Amino acid sequence: MKVQELRQKQENELKALLKESRERLRQLRFDLAAGKVKNVREIREIKKNIAKILTILCQKEN
Repeated sequence: MKVQELRQKQENELKALLKESRERLRQLRFDLAAGKVKNVREIREIKKNIAKILTILCQKEN
């Protein structure tokens, strides 16, 4: 997701998106250990999205 799209969202929407992304990352990690994941890059993208969301949430608090 693009940073501009994230900045337009409300704080509660960002928190919900963060929770959803963390859950998806957790699921992908379990699937990776089980050998079910074919697209390993998706893990990297989700981590980046989580970092973007956390950065924007921190900026909005200040």
